[in-house]
Amino acid sequence: MLEAKGLIAGYGAAEEILKGATVEIQSGEIVTIIGPNGAGKSTLLKAIAGLVPLKGGSVTISGVDVTRQDALGRSKAGLAFVMQEKNVFGTMSVAENLEVASFSNPSGMAGRRDAIYARYPVLAEKRKALARTLSGGQRQLLAMGMGLMTEPKLLLLDEPTAGLSPKAANELFDAIIELNTTGLPILMVEQHALEALQISTRGYVIVTGRNAATGAGKDLAVDPEIRRLFLGG
Repeated sequence: MLEAKGLIAGYGAAEEILKGATVEIQSGEIVTIIGPNGAGKSTLLKAIAGLVPLKGGSVTISGVDVTRQDALGRSKAGLAFVMQEKNVFGTMSVAENLEVASFSNPSGMAGRRDAIYARYPVLAEKRKALARTLSGGQRQLLAMGMGLMTEPKLLLLDEPTAGLSPKAANELFDAIIELNTTGLPILMVEQHALEALQISTRGYVIVTGRNAATGAGKDLAVDPEIRRLFLGG
């Protein structure tokens, strides 16, 4: 579904945050990227999404090389990216946020919106409410719903539970699991690394912009060295 190989990228002419990182995800998987702060995890997602220019490497979605495509081109190829922050329009209603997310594919918008309301009833209840009035968990559901409005083949989530209460974070993990049961592959960076690995098919450990380890999510979650270095013991 996704092959991102040997990615080299950064935010300045000389700065390289990613130094050859590689990530793959197959249909139906949940894959989590973990690592220390500053390792390049979020940059990796942004590079895959086309928001950070690549200096090297390649990105393939469903067998189509999109390395030279910009963010819109990669979205049209089937990728949806939900950012950690500023991922909804606060002064617009829930309904308007979902509608604007369909700008690149307005045909059938109403049907997709209604399907999201059916999946997330709280968004239906608050369809007229401004996004800025939603709770943190509700805003994350809205951001995910906006991503789903594009009918993606792959969903990228950057720190989806950041800033949420434990209860809201658990509810969001449940929503991610439920969404994945539809067959949608999900690649995420997550601060609650242990919980994320436990629901993941596989995991990658990124350190200083490079792959340090990979394996089944539950195996990484119980690996003593991984726990000591990245999961708090």
